[in-house]
Amino acid sequence: MKNIRNIRGKIKKGEVVFGNIDSWIIWNLTRGCKDVATPEKNGAHVTDYTNASRTMLMDIRRLQWCPDLLDLFGIPDEIMPLIRPSSDSETYGYTTSQGPFRTEIPVCGDLGDQQAALVGQTCFEAGEMKNTYGTGSFLLLNIGEKPILAKHGLLTTIGYGFEEGKCAYALEGSVAITGAAVQWLRDNLALKSTSEIETLAQSVSDVGSSGVYFVPAFSGLFFPYWDLNARGIIVGLTRYTGRAHLAHATLESICWQTKDVCEVMQLQSRKELKALKVDGGAAVNNYLMQLQADILGDDVVRPAITETTALGAVYAAGLAVDFWPNVKELKKFWKIGRVFKPKWEVSRRNKLYQGWKTAVKRAEGWLSEVGELPPSGTIIT
Repeated sequence: MKNIRNIRGKIKKGEVVFGNIDSWIIWNLTRGCKDVATPEKNGAHVTDYTNASRTMLMDIRRLQWCPDLLDLFGIPDEIMPLIRPSSDSETYGYTTSQGPFRTEIPVCGDLGDQQAALVGQTCFEAGEMKNTYGTGSFLLLNIGEKPILAKHGLLTTIGYGFEEGKCAYALEGSVAITGAAVQWLRDNLALKSTSEIETLAQSVSDVGSSGVYFVPAFSGLFFPYWDLNARGIIVGLTRYTGRAHLAHATLESICWQTKDVCEVMQLQSRKELKALKVDGGAAVNNYLMQLQADILGDDVVRPAITETTALGAVYAAGLAVDFWPNVKELKKFWKIGRVFKPKWEVSRRNKLYQGWKTAVKRAEGWLSEVGELPPSGTIIT
């Protein structure tokens, strides 16, 4: 607001509006369409329940912008997008013959990244949970139509909304660095591809990481620690530690962080985890998924289609135009690709998990104790 000259004047003229990237895309797709939700904007200036909930300006119980928060941040309500369902049978608007598709197509489905994966995994019942393995990892648990005030560092968010004034809520636990840790190791071990890390890790699969732990807190630790002063560490090194042990410890770090989230999810929801649905780029790594099952002590279920984020957006749009009649029909399309069952003994799992927690304690509060160090490559004179 403060960085735009004459912002108040531009707002009065209707030259300035606010929205997430979804609002910008929908507005451009429907630009020039006469039949839109907000005709005065020359395009549909809308967002859906899930994306609106990410702005921290929404009352997620009333499913409306919160006047108190808008006033607190000095944001005029007239520049805010209209909040609509994630799957909108009334449609946000249509593409035009002058637009990128050269024809009229209803624009009627809109979901945030992780919520789209939840829908793509058809987690439509309370208690169903998915984890998306990308640069970071994001685990969402469907908690039904009544929001539960999150505790223990969890986030209460909107999972999806397919009817006006109604939605499903979710608990979310986010991990900052998972796939990014694999990329970091690939680059620093001069490997040609990330797939080589799986091969390296498997070469020591009988002994695992041999007591080596890697806490990839490159930008601090997210859930459940929420410590921005934490920094990445590798502990437990001996003279016999090699590349393979580091590779194994890197894959383990992804699984330990997921276990951290699942432990608190079960505590908050009071539901026992029976299986974890997985998706995302790293979910195709068979060894990683087996390791995840061993560390969790529960089944890990990988669907036949792992790109569930895009699939969820397709489902939302399809429901809006009655291509599919209901979510029960969508359940029929979700197919299991592979189930990974835990093989570790409980004693081994508990012992190694305690080692992980000890390693995390070493990483916590690093900056508050030693201060920020010069970035890599800096020459001090």
